[in-house]
Amino acid sequence: MTASILDQTILPPEESLDDLVDILNQMGAEPMAKLVGPSGEELRLPSEVFEVLREVVGAMATGQAVTVAPIHQRLTTQEAADLLGVSRPTLVKLLESGEIGFEQPGRHRRVRLDDVLEYRRRRSTQRRESLDRMVEIAQDSGMYEQTVTPVRTR
Repeated sequence: MTASILDQTILPPEESLDDLVDILNQMGAEPMAKLVGPSGEELRLPSEVFEVLREVVGAMATGQAVTVAPIHQRLTTQEAADLLGVSRPTLVKLLESGEIGFEQPGRHRRVRLDDVLEYRRRRSTQRRESLDRMVEIAQDSGMYEQTVTPVRTR
């Protein structure tokens, strides 16, 4: 059996993936994609597997490396920080405040991938709600109707 690529970062191939991207993008939301084995046997790909394939190929076609990881994977604090786009000290503050759950079996904290993704989803929802509220306040106060006097330059 071959080694698993789970948890490994795979670099894009040197050859162009443009033709494959075009084929995958031409297929609809519910594709009838099939995998053909070396002996000609065909297996229909479930739509979830096809969507993952489409996303992976699309990312690799733009030169991005890809990592496939199970949802229950445990991350280091640096990996979790990178995923959220924050510094490691900021992530540690989020862990210590209880915003994101973590385990500390020894000296090092470990964060579950699904906990990081849930935090990111919550943060996105809160951000969207705050922006919606700001727009509502601006509309209620008539700020959209006000004009700004242009600044004159010499």
